[in-house]
Order: sequence, then structure tokens, then C-alpha cells
Amino acid sequence: MRTHLTRRDVLKLGGVAACAALAGRPDLLRAAAGWKKIPIGVQLWCVRKQLATDISGVLGALAAAGFDGVELENAFKTPGPEWRKHLDSAKLKACGFHHTLAELQGEKLAATVEFNQAIGNAYLIIRSLPADVYTSADLLKKTADAVNEAAAKVKPHGMRVGYHNHFADFNRIGGEYWWNLFADATTKDVVLQLDTGNAAELPGVPLADLVRRNAGRTVTMHIKPYSKANPNAYIGADELDWPAIMAAAESVGGLDWYIVEYEREGTPPVEALKANLDGFRKLRG
Repeated sequence: MRTHLTRRDVLKLGGVAACAALAGRPDLLRAAAGWKKIPIGVQLWCVRKQLATDISGVLGALAAAGFDGVELENAFKTPGPEWRKHLDSAKLKACGFHHTLAELQGEKLAATVEFNQAIGNAYLIIRSLPADVYTSADLLKKTADAVNEAAAKVKPHGMRVGYHNHFADFNRIGGEYWWNLFADATTKDVVLQLDTGNAAELPGVPLADLVRRNAGRTVTMHIKPYSKANPNAYIGADELDWPAIMAAAESVGGLDWYIVEYEREGTPPVEALKANLDGFRKLRG
């Protein structure tokens, strides 16, 4: 296969695509071709204090900011049908719910399924696991088996169980990242919700490579900026290689939703979330 580009090749490719080809950057070639139309949601943990007293108002503000959907982490003692009314009124979709593993097991599972059916959510994402799970191969396997069992039980309802990473997910067991071992031990039905900011806390973790390694599993992704020089940076002003991350997610990741998660002390939460949304959309042209 010919890899050398002639002057005529460069002219045919055009500006961004030519630079991408010359630099060996397939991610930039993907950008030149145009990003996919993927909806962007927001993790409601960021507005938890406001939601405690005004669900309708907060959802309305997020819709006005330009978000397409929301990922819950708390029902605030509000029934699913009532949440659905608030979501429909704001014209927002439910793009996830962060659950504990216990909420996907035993007697609690039926209530979990019922609530998520009511709000129209298909993604039941495990928010975290006990600390010792990340250092033990045996506990990793037991946990993966439990997650697989939960995934099989919700599948007939058109739902998927998933898992959200923090930092300990990139501990190594036998030389391999816990995250990849967990991916290998769980079925393809289990979503691997990559949190870009959390993963980037550990140097040397190649985010786009993680997505490509576990193809088809990054169905929802938390897009969170990371900057060592400026921890308060918004998306687009941070240090992550967003074109590479987006290209991997949209080409092989199986992505259905981008989800913004961000908090900045002293800045109103909806304002900070909108700044990241605007920055992300600017990157996408």
C-alpha cells in the first residue's frame, strides 16, 4: 500500500485532512470527515444541591444551556413517573442512572428496573466498588460474575448494566490494568463508561487506546477535562487529546452518549457545565 503523499494527494485531501495524513493522525482525518451526531448529556451529581429543592427548574436550566439529556445518580425521593413528567417538560432524555451494585441485585432489582422504565432510561451504571476489589484478582472475578448476572437479568427489559471508572481502576494486577481485566471478565453487554478526567489522573493511561482495546463497550462516556497546569480548565482549554478520544469513541467505541461532568468551586454549576458544553461543541466544529 502506498503511504507517500504526492502534492496532488495533499491538494485533494484539503487542509485538515492533509495535515492529519501527513502527521499519521487518523483521529484528525475523522474530524475532517465530520463528527457523528451524538447527543450530549450531563451528570446530575453536579447539580445535586439544586435538585434537592427544584427538579423542574434545574432540568429547565440544563435544557436551556443546550444539553440533550441527563444522567441521574439520585431520585431525591421522587417517583419515576414524576421524574418522567419533568424530563418531558424540559424535552430532555434520560441517558443513564448511577446505581450501586446492590441496587442491581436481589429484591432491590425490581424497583430499580421499574424506576428506569418509567423515566425511559436504558443504562444502569455502577458508580463505584469497594476499594479492595481493585487489588484482588479473586474479588475482581467475583464482582465481574455479579455484574454479568445483573446484565443478563435486565437485558430482557431492553436495559444494559455498566460500570464507571475512577482512579483505582487503573491499578495493575499481573501487569495489566484492572479496567482491562474487568472488561475481559464481563460480557459484551456490560457498558464500560470511561470517565476521561478520572482516567487522565494517572500518567501513561492512553485514553483512545483504552477505547479501541475494548471496542463496542464505550456506549456512554463522561467527558471531563483534565489539566495538570490548570485544574479548573474547561474542555478545549485542557490537556486532553480530544480529537483522538472522539475518533476512537465514534469509530469503534459504540458510543451513544457523551456526558459532561464538571464542578468548579465558586462558579454556579449550570454556568460551569454550559462552558464545558460550549467548549466541547467548538472542538467538534
